[in-house]
Amino acid sequence: MALLRAGALPADALAASAQFHAVMLPRVVAELERGESVVLVFAPADHTHRGWRLAAVQGLARRYAPVRVNAVAGDDEAAIAAAARYLASAKGVTGQLLPLAG
Repeated sequence: MALLRAGALPADALAASAQFHAVMLPRVVAELERGESVVLVFAPADHTHRGWRLAAVQGLARRYAPVRVNAVAGDDEAAIAAAARYLASAKGVTGQLLPLAG
């Protein structure tokens, strides 16, 4: 399972979505087309980012099933690692955006 970090995105939700789709999405699609499940890591953001993040993850999960796509949002490395371990073992979980409280 590939752990892909979205990196620094703009604070504005629309600008963040545009940057993610332009820059990060091609990397995600390349992993998925190789048959590699993906966990996206987003930095914490306010509630205005939830919609576009969830839509992206769910759309990718539907398109590339049975390859799995999930995302976490947080900046605590221990929490990110724990979530990645859980998602690697949870074979039925896909299309989810999990906020982490690390």
